[in-house]
Amino acid sequence: MIGAGPAGLFAAETLAQAGVAVTIYDRMPSPGRKLLIAGRGGLNLTHSEGLEAFLDRYGSARERLEPAMREFPPDSLRAWAHGLGIETFVGSSGRIFPSAMKATPLLRAWLRRLDSLGVQLATRHAWQGWDAQGRLVFDTPNGDVSVAADATILALGGASWPRLGSDGRWAETLRARGVEVTKFAPANAGFEIAWSDLFRAKFAGVPLKPATFYFEGRGVRGEAMITSYGIEGGAIYALSASLRDAIMRDGSAVLRIDLRPGELLSDLADKLARPRGAKSDSSFLRGTIGLTQLGVGLLREAGLSITANAIKSLPLTLRAPRPLERAISSAGGIAWDGVGENFELRALPGTFAAGEMLDWEAPTGGYLLQACFSTARAAALGVLGRLT
Repeated sequence: MIGAGPAGLFAAETLAQAGVAVTIYDRMPSPGRKLLIAGRGGLNLTHSEGLEAFLDRYGSARERLEPAMREFPPDSLRAWAHGLGIETFVGSSGRIFPSAMKATPLLRAWLRRLDSLGVQLATRHAWQGWDAQGRLVFDTPNGDVSVAADATILALGGASWPRLGSDGRWAETLRARGVEVTKFAPANAGFEIAWSDLFRAKFAGVPLKPATFYFEGRGVRGEAMITSYGIEGGAIYALSASLRDAIMRDGSAVLRIDLRPGELLSDLADKLARPRGAKSDSSFLRGTIGLTQLGVGLLREAGLSITANAIKSLPLTLRAPRPLERAISSAGGIAWDGVGENFELRALPGTFAAGEMLDWEAPTGGYLLQACFSTARAAALGVLGRLT
């Protein structure tokens, strides 16, 4: 195994339980670093929605991911966590978390299980590719080390969070061996907006909620956060793939926001027509239709009159996604045409891939971790098929 993130650890566990001798190599000093960072937000393991809707979250990659996801769906991931002694619960949004809302207890229990199964862990081993004899080569503090393996699973992550180990440098190593790797792009990222200095100083760090965000006919109700550079948050991440692609194609994208979701346009217009008396705009809008100071500020920032149409369809021009290293995850990776049904790389017999190395993306909400676990199991079963 190369890579000690969730995909690498789970593939190693699956193989070790089948009696295979497994060593996990990772260039970082300790395993599961990105998992621990995710734990700061409660460690969203997976989601409770129906499997058909769940699978749709993967867009064009659904067809290739579906067999692995059906073999190891969200209920299986919850059962696995329970087997480690980690209870889970379904949050109000349908997301599934460990009851402790932390990653550390789960990771500790997981590493104890791997140790009991005889899995070896070699940290500070940076994979460099293969030598002339086909052995894996690692750069270590004590010099280069070559390792012969009957099969290899690559689980090196995507190209976001480079300080945690996922830097995408493996892409050139694989391209040199004839493996097609599509270009990386930020996924689940914030977007840059040309705020005025006044707006930025007043509203950076203020949440925008409740609201519904629209782009290309799709609406997502949720919340976002105004930042000094633009906007980010769960509702934005859900639309980030189409927003990013539109910006790459057209140079910018116009996101529309309904600042009063659930309220009819006609009702809103009637309320705005009421006499204001001596009230200021902000006071009238807060008291009459519940529009926050941020909502008023956004309308003014956009240079719009305060009308029902403007409140229900506020335009924001997004200039660029945040840089790849600032994104939660990445799009791009090993192209599916070069991956067999058992996750073996067609150009490299005996080498398999799992997790974010593959060319798929999904929004936050448990979809990222679920796909890492499901593809890791599928790749491990592919290895077992090859070895037997």
